Order: sequence, then structure tokens, then C-alpha cells
Amino acid sequence: MKKKGVGFSLVLHPSGNKGADDPSSAAVQLKPDGTYVLLIGCSDIGNGSVTIMRQIAAETLECPIDDVFCSNFADDFAPLSQGAFASRSTLIDSHAVENACLDLKEKVRIWAAEKAFHCGADEVEVGNNKVWIKEHEDEEGKSMTMAEVGPATYVAAPTLDFIVGTGYWMPDEKGAHAHDPLTGAMPAVKAISYGCVYVELDVDTDTGVIDLRKCYQTWEVGKAINPLLVKNQINGGLSIGIGFTMTEDMYPGSGLDYAPDMLGDYYVPTFMDYPDEVKAAIAEVPCPYGVQGAKGFSEGSSNGIGPAVMNAFHDATGIWLDNYPMTPEKVLRALRA
Repeated sequence: MKKKGVGFSLVLHPSGNKGADDPSSAAVQLKPDGTYVLLIGCSDIGNGSVTIMRQIAAETLECPIDDVFCSNFADDFAPLSQGAFASRSTLIDSHAVENACLDLKEKVRIWAAEKAFHCGADEVEVGNNKVWIKEHEDEEGKSMTMAEVGPATYVAAPTLDFIVGTGYWMPDEKGAHAHDPLTGAMPAVKAISYGCVYVELDVDTDTGVIDLRKCYQTWEVGKAINPLLVKNQINGGLSIGIGFTMTEDMYPGSGLDYAPDMLGDYYVPTFMDYPDEVKAAIAEVPCPYGVQGAKGFSEGSSNGIGPAVMNAFHDATGIWLDNYPMTPEKVLRALRA
């Protein structure tokens, strides 16, 4: 016999390092062809941080995103960043990138005033991927595109003008979420993302198998810098959520805190295990703490699946299961009890 159930969960997830400092730094170089090389310390582990940082840089530099090459290949030469954890990259590292790009624009402005236009730096403006003398933007010899500035800086006599912008950011003097070392108390986290998960499922009372039929998620992420990446993150988090909710079990106390046969016993869901119908939606409420109103949420995308499934199971059977994973064995025991 199959019983149907519906369940919701409302979840939240903080963005940024909690209870510690959270520094980040970045550098951006103007190349001879007028394009840019962006060096970042935040690692891209599939979370799309390279794409996001390129978007932030292109927006700040006012250039096409194709003009920004982002190097994230090795930490041997990368600027400092805390890393890809605590859903921090979009919230924290983007500040360092923005500051590096603003620093480069300021250095271009000074260079152009001294070497190209021979005027005061306060008479020069930078924007729209070019530099010009105020109120003379359209006059010949009084404006330069970055495609012109780039090669000029590499052949300028008598010395090479190597223009690199650097940026650093610390949430505040004591850290965004500084805590009292004696009491552990700390102020409220400044950036929190919120999610809502809805599931429909069937419970087979003969086999104990739970079959997820639908899963809808909505996440408030501040500003979605890249909506496609946000929705893919939501759908990726669904896999993790299904895993710890229904299949992935551990063996604490046995001396081996993992499944003895990882291949056969520790079952990780794939897209074949997804519900028949999956939808993801984004709500935008700009975060005053983030660049362009953005904040992180990625880890939270897996957190809401478990309680939503547990609530739906209760709706279907009237029974509360009090631990994960909700395996067929546990379900049958609960039903028979």
C-alpha cells in the first residue's frame, strides 16, 4: 500500500566565517592588449566562484566579461583568501575583487594624467573601459580606450609602467562575526540566506521505500549575480539532501566511522534518484553587506530537504521518525511499531 504525504520546511544559512576574522585579497593586471588578468585566492571547487568573480570584475571595470581572464590554478601565487567554506566566497571575496578593480582604475587615471594627457589627475575620469579628460571625452587625443592604454603602459619610456590593482577586505576591524573569547558570545550574523522547501512523496508500507515525487525550493540569496549558477546550486544541494535524508549511513562506535564497503554500502544519490518533478526559484532582497547586494547560500541548499521529507512522512503515516537516514528498514520498524 502506498500512502501520500506533503511536507514543508523553512531553513536559513549564514554567509561568511562565524566567530573569526575573514580576510580576502585579490589582484588585477592590465595586459598589453587592454584586457585583464584577475588573480583570486578563493578556490573554485565547482561552486562557480571564478565565474562570479569575473562578473564582479567586469562590472567594476566596466568592460566585457570576455576581457577578464581569472587565474585560479594554484595557491602558490594566488592572493590570500580563507577558502571555499562557510558559504563565504560570493559575500567576502567579491569585496576584495571590487577593491582591486577600483585600485587599478585609479592607477590608470594617474598614469593617463601624467604620461598621456599631461594634466592633473583630478582632471581625468575612468569609466566605460576607457580614460579621458573631463568634458573632452569625444575630442581627439584627449581620451584613450583600455586597448590603447594597455600597450602604451608597456612601451612607455624610460621605464615600464606595469599597472596592477590590488584589493583587500576584512569585514570590519574586529571581524564580521567577532566573538568574546571568554564567553563565546558574538553579535548576530550579518548575512543570512533563507529557504523554503516543499516535497510530495509516497511511502510504500509493504517495503518501507520512500519515493520522492516532487521537490520545489525557493531561496532568498540577496542578489543573484548569476541566476543559472544559483539554480544549479539549489539542484546540486538536493542531491546532498537526499543522501543524508534517505541513504547515506555511518557506523559510529564500531571503530570505523564510515561504511566498511564504501562502494556497496555508502550509497550516494545521482540524478536518477531525483524526484520526478524538481523546480528551483530565486527571491532577491539585496543584502546591504554584499557587493551588488549579493550574499552566499550554497551550503543551505542541502539543509531543507531532510525536515521537509520527515514532515511529509509524518503527513503520510502519522509517525515521526527521529533520525536520519530514513531507510526502508527504519520505516518498516516504525510502521510495525
